[in-house]
Amino acid sequence: MGHDHSHGANKKALLLSFIITTLYMVIEAIGGLLTNSLALLSDAGHMLSDSISLGVGLAAFILGEKVANYSKTYGYKRFEILAALFNGATLIIISLYIFYEAYHRFVHPPEVASFGMLTIAVVGLIVNLLVAWILMRQGDTEDNLNLRAAFLHVLGDLLGSVGAIIAALLIIFLDWGWADPLASVVVAVLILISGGRVTKDSLHVLMEGTPKHINFQDVTRTIEDTPEINSIHDLHIWSITSGQNALSCHAIVNENLTIKESQQMLKDLEQKLLDEGIGHITIQVETMNHNHEETILCKNNQDHSHPHLHSH
Repeated sequence: MGHDHSHGANKKALLLSFIITTLYMVIEAIGGLLTNSLALLSDAGHMLSDSISLGVGLAAFILGEKVANYSKTYGYKRFEILAALFNGATLIIISLYIFYEAYHRFVHPPEVASFGMLTIAVVGLIVNLLVAWILMRQGDTEDNLNLRAAFLHVLGDLLGSVGAIIAALLIIFLDWGWADPLASVVVAVLILISGGRVTKDSLHVLMEGTPKHINFQDVTRTIEDTPEINSIHDLHIWSITSGQNALSCHAIVNENLTIKESQQMLKDLEQKLLDEGIGHITIQVETMNHNHEETILCKNNQDHSHPHLHSH
C-alpha cells in the first residue's frame, strides 16, 4: 500500500515538474540565443534534457503500472530503472558537449548581453528551485532511482542558473568575458558527477546486484540462524525496481520437519526478511537426500497486483 501511495505521489510530482520545466526551457533557449550566452544556452540544453528526463520518468511510472502477465511476470516496473539509465547517460553526454563548447568560447570569447543573461538566469533559478521543491516535497528522491535521476537533472540545472547569474555579474562589474564559459564548465563537472552516479546505480540494478541498503551477510545470518535450517545455498538478492527487493535460495532443513512446521518456519522467516527490506521471497526447502520433485516451494510476494502468478 505504501509503495502504491509513493508511486502516485512520484507520478504527480513528475507531471507538474515536467510542465513547468518544458515551458521555461523554451524561454531560456530563446533568451540564450538573443543574449549570445553559452551559460544560458548550456542551461537551456540541460533544461531540455530535464524536460526529456522528466517525460521519460513519467512514462516509466505509467508503464510500471501495467499489470504483470505471462510474458512479463514481474510486470513493467523495471522500466523505471531503464529510464534512470537513460537520464544518467544523457547527463554525461550533455556535460561533455558543454566542455567542448566552452573550450571554443575560451579561445574566442564572444560578446554577451549580460543584463539579459542575468534576468533570464534569475528567473531560471526561481523555476528550478520550484521544481526541485516539488520533487523533494511530493516525491521519493531518496530511494526511487527513477525519480532521483530526474531530481539530479533539476539540481544540476539549478546550479547552472547560479553559475549563469555569477557569470553575468562578473561580466557586468568586472568585464570578465571568460566568466561565461567558466560558469558552464563548473556546471558541466557537477552534471558529469551526478550523471555518472545515476548511470552506475542503474547498471547495478540491471546487473541484478545486491540492493545498496541490504547487507548480504546479515540476510545470510538471518536465514542460517533459523533452528530448522542446517545450511543454505544458491542465495540471490536483487532489485526488481527501486524499493522492491527480491530473494531466492535453497534451504536444507532437518529430515523430520513436517510440512506444517516448514510452513510456519517460512512464515516467520518471511517476516524477518521483510523487516530487512525484502518483500518478494522464494525459498526452496530441501533435505540432505532430497529429490527436486518432492521439494516444498514457498513463494511470497508483497506486491499483490498479480496474485495469479504467485501462491501465498
